[in-house]
Amino acid sequence: MKLTEETMSVLEAGIPKLAQGAFQRAHYRALTRSGKVVRAVNGQLVETFADGTETVVRAIQAPVRFTIGAKFKLKRRVTTAE
Repeated sequence: MKLTEETMSVLEAGIPKLAQGAFQRAHYRALTRSGKVVRAVNGQLVETFADGTETVVRAIQAPVRFTIGAKFKLKRRVTTAE
């Protein structure tokens, strides 16, 4: 079966909705299996638990802006093991 440009456009337009559904299913699956999910919300790392409570883990560093093709070195960040 040969797909026309119009058919491809219609199919491609549905990709964001499919992706959103897949993300939501993965989110709920993670909550039911492990009881918690970690996500980024408004510049903070937030741990959400299956009962709906949320705990702020830490602040997230601001995104690094750069020009395409530019070279830069990342600073090593010290982390503590739990």
